[in-house]
Amino acid sequence: MIAYIIRRFLLIVPTLFGIMVINFAIIQFAPGGPVEQLIAQITGTDVAATARIGGTTTGDAASSAQARRSTLGETSAGRYRGSQGLDPQFIKDLEKRYGFDKPAHERFFKMLADYLQFDFGESFFRDRRVVDLVLEKMPVSISLGLWSTLIIYLICIPLGVAKAVRDGQGFDIWTSALVVFGNAIPAFIFAIFLIVLFAGGSYFDWFPLRGLTSANWAELSLIGKIADYFWHMALPILALVIGGFASLTMLTKNSFLEEINKQYVTTARAKGLSEKRVLYGHVFRNAMLIVIAGFPAVLIGILFTGALLIEVIFSLDGLGLLGFEAVINRDYPIVFATVFFFSLIGLVIGLIRDITYVFVDPRISFEGQN
Repeated sequence: MIAYIIRRFLLIVPTLFGIMVINFAIIQFAPGGPVEQLIAQITGTDVAATARIGGTTTGDAASSAQARRSTLGETSAGRYRGSQGLDPQFIKDLEKRYGFDKPAHERFFKMLADYLQFDFGESFFRDRRVVDLVLEKMPVSISLGLWSTLIIYLICIPLGVAKAVRDGQGFDIWTSALVVFGNAIPAFIFAIFLIVLFAGGSYFDWFPLRGLTSANWAELSLIGKIADYFWHMALPILALVIGGFASLTMLTKNSFLEEINKQYVTTARAKGLSEKRVLYGHVFRNAMLIVIAGFPAVLIGILFTGALLIEVIFSLDGLGLLGFEAVINRDYPIVFATVFFFSLIGLVIGLIRDITYVFVDPRISFEGQN
C-alpha cells in the first residue's frame, strides 16, 4: 500500500501539468483578455458583470479598478484622441505590464517556474497577491464543502440502508417522495425560501444574513465563537444539504439492494447469522465501495461549484465567487491559481478515496501482482 501511495503522489505532478496545459491553451482562445478589459474601463465602455451580484468582493474590485483607471488615465490622458482610440504604444505598454508581450509558451513555463517557488503572482485587478486572496476565501468554501458533505453522508448512508431493508414498504415510499421533492428544488431557490422565512425576510428573524461570523466575534468566548460560527452557517449548509442528498441516498439504496440479492447473502442467512450481522458484516463493505467512489465528486462539487449561488445569496465571500469573478474579469493569475488548487485538492481526495477502499474492504489491494 505504501508503494501505491508513493506512485500516486508521483503521478500528481504530470496530472497537474496536463491540467494546467489544457486550461492555459483554452484561455488563449477566450475573447476579451485583461488588456481589453482595462481598455474598456479606461474608455468607459466596460459593464462589470459581477456588479449585478453585489457583495464586498465586487466592491473591493471596483475600488481597485477605479484606482487603476485614475492612474492609467493620467498616463494616457495625452494619448487618447476620442474616436481615434488609444495610442498603440500605450497598448504595448499594457501588454508588457501584464506579460502579454511574450509568446504563450514562454508565459506558460514562467508561470510553472513561479508555481514551483509557491509564487502564484498578483491579481491583475485587485492589487493583491493571489495566494493571500485564496487563503482569505478558503475558510468559507471549506466550511460549506466540509460540513455539507459530512451531513449529506451522515443522512444518506443510514437512510439508504433503511430504504433497502424496507424496499417497497411504507417507509420506503414516503421517504422516496421526500427525497424526490428535495431534489426537485434547486439549492438557491431553497436558500431564498430560508431567508424569507428565517432571516428577517417576512416572518422570523432568527438567523444572520451576511458573513461567516459576527462583527464582535473576536470578543466572544470559545463556546461563543463556535456557536456564532454555526449560527451563521446554519442556513447556507441547510440549503446545500436539502438538494444534495437525493442521488446519494438512492445510490446507497440500490447498491445495498444489489448486494442483498446475491448468493453469498442467502448462504450467510442459511448459516444462521443474524440479519444485523449479515447486513453490516458482509453486505456493508461491498455496497459501500460505490458510495465511497462518489465522495470526491460530491465534495468538489459543493466546495467549488455548487456553493457559488449560495455564497452570493448569503453574502459569503468564498472561492466559488472569487473564481467566478476572476473568469468574468479575465483575471488570469486568479483563474490559474484556483484551477491549480482545485485540481490538487481533487487529486489528493481521490487518493484518500482509494485508501478508504482498503479500510472498508481489506480484501482490496492496489499493490502490483506478478
